[in-house]
Formats: sequence, structure tokens, C-alpha cells
Amino acid sequence: MQKCAFFFSLFLATTSLLAQSLDSNKVIILPLIEFNTNRSIGGIEPMPDSKENVIYAGKKLSVIRLDKLNANLSINNTRQVFGKVPGMTIWENDGSGIQAGIASRGLSPNRSWEFNVRQNGYDISSEAFGYPETYYTPPMEALETIEVIRGAASLQYGPQFGGVINYKIKKADPNKVIAFETQQTAGSYGLFNTFNAIGGTYKKVSYYGFMHHRSADGWRSNSTYQTFTGYLAVNYKLSSKINLGVEYSKMNYKSQQPGGLTDQQFNDNDRQSGRARNWFGAPFETAALNFDVQITENTALKLKAFANIAQRNSVGYVKAINIKDSINPQTDQYNPRQVDRDKYENYGAELRMSTKYNMLGKQNVLAYGLRAYKGNTNRNQLGIGSTGNDFDLVLSNPTYGRAMQYRTNNYASFAENIFYIGNKLKVVPGARFEIIENSKAGYINTTAAGNVIPEKRTRNILLYGAGAEFKITQQSNLYGNYTRAFRPVTFSELTPSATTEVIDQNLQDAQGFNADMGYRGSVNKFINFDIGIFYLSYENRIGTITQNGLPFKTNIGASVSQGIESYIEIDVMKIFTDRSKFGSMSVFASNAFIDAKYTEWNNPAIAADPLKSIKDKKVEYAPAYIHRFGSSYSFKKFTATYQYNTTAAVFTDAANTELPNATATVGKLPAYQLMDLTISYHFLEQYTIKLSVNNLTDQKYATRRSGGYPGPGILPGNGRSIFISFGAKF
Repeated sequence: MQKCAFFFSLFLATTSLLAQSLDSNKVIILPLIEFNTNRSIGGIEPMPDSKENVIYAGKKLSVIRLDKLNANLSINNTRQVFGKVPGMTIWENDGSGIQAGIASRGLSPNRSWEFNVRQNGYDISSEAFGYPETYYTPPMEALETIEVIRGAASLQYGPQFGGVINYKIKKADPNKVIAFETQQTAGSYGLFNTFNAIGGTYKKVSYYGFMHHRSADGWRSNSTYQTFTGYLAVNYKLSSKINLGVEYSKMNYKSQQPGGLTDQQFNDNDRQSGRARNWFGAPFETAALNFDVQITENTALKLKAFANIAQRNSVGYVKAINIKDSINPQTDQYNPRQVDRDKYENYGAELRMSTKYNMLGKQNVLAYGLRAYKGNTNRNQLGIGSTGNDFDLVLSNPTYGRAMQYRTNNYASFAENIFYIGNKLKVVPGARFEIIENSKAGYINTTAAGNVIPEKRTRNILLYGAGAEFKITQQSNLYGNYTRAFRPVTFSELTPSATTEVIDQNLQDAQGFNADMGYRGSVNKFINFDIGIFYLSYENRIGTITQNGLPFKTNIGASVSQGIESYIEIDVMKIFTDRSKFGSMSVFASNAFIDAKYTEWNNPAIAADPLKSIKDKKVEYAPAYIHRFGSSYSFKKFTATYQYNTTAAVFTDAANTELPNATATVGKLPAYQLMDLTISYHFLEQYTIKLSVNNLTDQKYATRRSGGYPGPGILPGNGRSIFISFGAKF
């Protein structure tokens, strides 16, 4: 009966997608297949109840094992890497793979800012509270796993509605003094990617480091890029119970930004670009100190201190698309470009402890800790740059049009506990208390009226929640969770956009909660599954209204996202036998149905006009469905993987504007379907050759519109691209 039930679930998911496709007169490709006789089913692995002083029981989570994915890792293809995580919205306007733009449950994918993004457990966003955008993504070839924990992660990791994404870099080989790995990739449009890593263990010392470089001309005109990333980690085992480690990462890149297109330009030729002088770069450095102590058999301590030193630099002509970047006939030169520069210095430390203790005949687990964080951001914008074409940040006038200094202090304490009740039930309550201090100073324009009155805000925030798991079989459980979440007021929301704009002195952080429940597990090593529902309440959204004749920025809105998330994967051959002379084959379906709507929008300027009311409108960039199907086949040393992705249409503004405006900054983006194929061959034990084709059918599509940088308009996704890789391990 169990086998029949799961095949019926897969049949329902597949026929649902087929019905949608037939309704829209589009061709459907059935599940994608993944094959590899030398690996277990998946690429998605379970987690223990607790690990490294973090509790995972009772939470919606996915752990992606990169070594089990037959995917194109050379360009950080996020739709393939996150393909088995249901409901992940992905912005695909940047083919370089330098930055990941991902979200879930109807939230915005803008540089992953609704997630708490970490590397090896520490922050890597620009500023965790005031500017949570992430400009750095480690190369996927360097990763061992990616942990994705939905909103319930806010108790142990801090503020976010989306949850946490933790990129975990590979570790030293414990059995070799020197182990070497190399991966060389060449591809369409001048792509060259090289990844080289070395690591090992000698007595009490272990080490791992890599060097990575990627460059290409880009699929669109004016989209060249080059990026460099380096990493080194060294650990010293002071004793059998004490370990000391340090790690350092550095990234630098230069990326030409082709800017947006009008919808007509997109339809005529989506590879064209009218902006040749727009450039972007974000140097990033981070260092961390790790101190781990097994205090007693049941109590462990982890102290992690970290520092991020980074920048966000852009130069370009970012006027509306209907204002051409042309040569001034009087000077015979292009118009001056705009220069914007941010500098970030962030420091933090987290102390995490876990204690196992006996109560009522059961060994329970308490995870608790403290966090201290200091963020410094210097923001300089609207500088008058050169009239040249290169990545030139020199100003023709030494004074920026806007200059702001932001400071953040944060202190937090948190605790969660697993209570084991009987042999089947786990209950996991928890709480987190945050103290956040924000300050701002500077000017928004160079006139006396543009001086911003220095201001400091302090607020105390209590988050709480509880999760539970109930064992149905030895390999499956029911789970559920309710957790409060919040999103701090960002720097842009604290700063008036003009001297006439007024900021509400009682402006509050966005608050709400995540709730989810589902059923997950495995059946006889040939089926993995996780099927559940979710509800996300997002309150105190910030907007601008007119009050006393002036623009007034305040909390005016709320939204609700609810839906279904399901993942199921079947090892087809293992249904019939543990061994097959015909190889191994698996199929998966990752489905999400999302209903994200505004439930409140208190703008008196539009309240009287029901045609302009935003209430009951769909949240922008929240597709009604995201489906990814895949299949893989392996025979001896050969593996072939095919993936099919389909995403529903989205609105790009809260008013749900259907038709594009003249500057192409708003307007509905249609649904799209994409296919990817990866074939690999492993030979002589140490070598691998891989062929990948992204966007197999050369689908024309777009996932985003831009209102400002990197140039207003519709931003196309990449067309068909072909890559070939050679890898070796010694």
C-alpha cells in the first residue's frame, strides 16, 4: 500500500503540471531523470535531530549534497543546484553566476535578501540588519553541502522570513597528507572556468584551500565578466576535545552590466544591449576564528568570531531606457556616468552550546547561545563619474550627491530544546531575544536642507516558536512548526529619498510568522519524499503615503503567502531489485503551489478607488507555481541527467500592472519552461569529463525587471549555452 500511495502522489503532481501545460497550449516534458550506480538516491539528505550545537528536529529543511548532483557547477547554476528544493524562486538575469538571487514562499529573490545567508555558519551578507543583500556566493565546486532551513531558522540564526542558507565548504581529506582536485571548464561565449583545490591532514593539523577563476564574454552584448575567489582553512587539534581553526575567503570581480530592454526590444532580439558603459564590482573579504570544545561527554561549545570587509561599487548610465546614452554634440563625449560606492565593515561573534540531559527517562537536548554583532556601512551615491567606457570609479567632482553613514549594534540570546516524549514524539520549543541599535548620519543632497539629523533607534524584539515531530514508521515522520520572524527596517527605509519626504518616527520592523507541517521520510531506500503545506504572514510592510501634503514613509501593508511544497524521488530500479545489469535510474518531482496576496495596504491616496487598491493583489515576483522534474540514468561509469523547469507568470509591482510601461520597469512577465542536460563519464578512477547544455531548447524568457541599476527595463535570461569540463582528483 505504501508503494501505491507514493506512486499515486507522483502521478498527481505530474498530471497537474500536464493539465496546466495543455491549458496553456504548451508542450510538456515529463520527469527529469538522474542516474548514478555509485551513489545513493538523492542529492538531498536528511539531518540528525541536532548537529554542531544547532537543532534541526521539527523544522522544514533540505540539505543538498553537491557531490551527488550531476549538475553544471562551473557557473553556479542555481536552478540545477536547488532543483530538488521545492518552491525556490530564482532570478536568472545574470549568467555569470557571481551572485545568487533566490527566495521561497513568495518572497523577493533580490540578492537572496529574505534569507539569512551564511558560509560555514557565519554571516556573508553586506550588513545583516540594515542591508541584507548578498553580493558574494562561493563557487559551487568548492561546496560540500548547502543547508536550506525555512522560516523556523529565525530562532537560532536571527532575523529573516525566508530562513537560512548555509554554504558549507569542503573539508580536508583526513586520510591523506596532500589531496589535490582540479576542474577545468570551457564553454559558449568565451567561458573559461578553473577550480583548483588542495587539502590534507598531517598529525594534528588539517588544511583545505582553493583558487577559483571564471571569465566570459557573456551571452548578451556588453556582459563580459571575470571573477576570482580564494579560500584557506587551517585547523589544529589542541587535544582530543579542543580544536582551533581559522579560515579566510577573498573574492573580487568585475562585471559589465548590459542593462534592461523594452519589451519590444526583448521580443525583437533579447541578446541586444544599449548600455556599454555600466560596470559593477564588489570586493569581498571575510575571516573567521573557530574554537570548539567538548567540555564533557554531554556538553559542547562552539565559538565563532568573524569579520567581513567588503564593497559595492558601480559606475554607469542608469537613466530610463527611453533616455539614450548618447554622445553630447557640444563636447563630442558621452554623458558623465553615475558612481555609487558602499563600504562595509562588519564584526561578530556567536557562542553556541548544547547540553544533553536526562528527564523522565529520556535524554533531551538543549541548544543555546549568545551573539554580538557590529555593522558599519558608509554609503556614497550619485557621484559624477567619467565619460569613458571602462570600470572607472574616479569622480569629476570630489563630492558625492548623497553620503550616509550607518551603524548597527546587535546583541542576542537564544535557546531551543528537544523534549523526547515516549518513543515517537519530539517537541521543540524555543525563543530568541534581540537588541538592535541603528544609527544614521550624513546628507541626501549637498544643500543645507539635505543634511540628515543624526538619529539612533533601539528596539528589543522577542521571537518564539515551537516545532514537533511524530514518528509514523522507522523511516518517516509527521512534522510541524510555528515560529515568529521579523525583518529589520533597512537603511533605505530609514533614509528620506528627498528633502520633502518624512520618515515615521514610529516606523516598525516587519514582523509576522512562518507555519508549516508535512510528512517526510523514505521507503525501503528507493523513495525519498517530503510533502507539506505552509503559511507565511508578513506584517508591517513599509510604503509611502501622502500626509499633510508631503510624502510620508510608514508601515502601511501586510501580506500572506500560503501553499503546498512537495518533493518526491524514486530510484526506479530498486523497486524491483537491488542489483541491475541495466544500470540505475531515478526520477524526481519538486512542486510548489504558492498563493501570495496583499491583505492590507493602508494608502489613503488610493483607498477610495477600488481599481487602484492593492488589497487582494498578488505579491510581486511570487509565481503561482514552480515545478521542477528530473531524471538520471547511470550505467557503469556513465551518468546522464535531464531537468525540466517550469515557473508561472509573475507581476513585477504591487499594483499588478499587466502591460509594460514606457520604461519597461513594470509589467507582467509570462510563464516559462527550461530544460537542462548534463552527461558525465568517470574513467581511470581519478578523471571525469562532463558535457552540459543549459536551456536546451533556447527558450526566450525573463525573470526580472529593473527599476534602477544595472539599467532600467526587462532583464533577459540566458539562451542556450554549452559547456565541457575536465576534472581530476589525486
